Amino acid sequence: QLQLVESGGGLVQSGESLTLSCAASGFSLDSYAIGWFHEVPGKEREGVSCIGDSDGAIYYKDSVNGRFTASRNNAKRTAYLQMNDLKPEDTGVYYCAADVEPWIQAMCARRGKDAEMMYWGKGILVNVSS
Repeated sequence: QLQLVESGGGLVQSGESLTLSCAASGFSLDSYAIGWFHEVPGKEREGVSCIGDSDGAIYYKDSVNGRFTASRNNAKRTAYLQMNDLKPEDTGVYYCAADVEPWIQAMCARRGKDAEMMYWGKGILVNVSS
């Protein structure tokens, strides 16, 4: 079965850290850009970070730049989002997505739960208490 599975979410206090993982099953991540998207009730799902397939390019939304770090390990078929200095506004469900997209800014600009991606994970909850 071809799928992405997120893990690593949970409940933390403001200022603490979490690392999310996105593991690919049934396919290799080598040729795919990976995006991390954030969704809260009543708002559109939006991109927070996207990482290119091979050129090392990484995009961060302004509100997470300097706090979040995206990375990937293609040999392990896994992408990561290290989230430091978490804030209550970071609370929500985080989804990873994979797509063949040469422009990572364009990938992260896609909004909404119906944004077209080749693969979406099912999401994982991050809850940051103040």
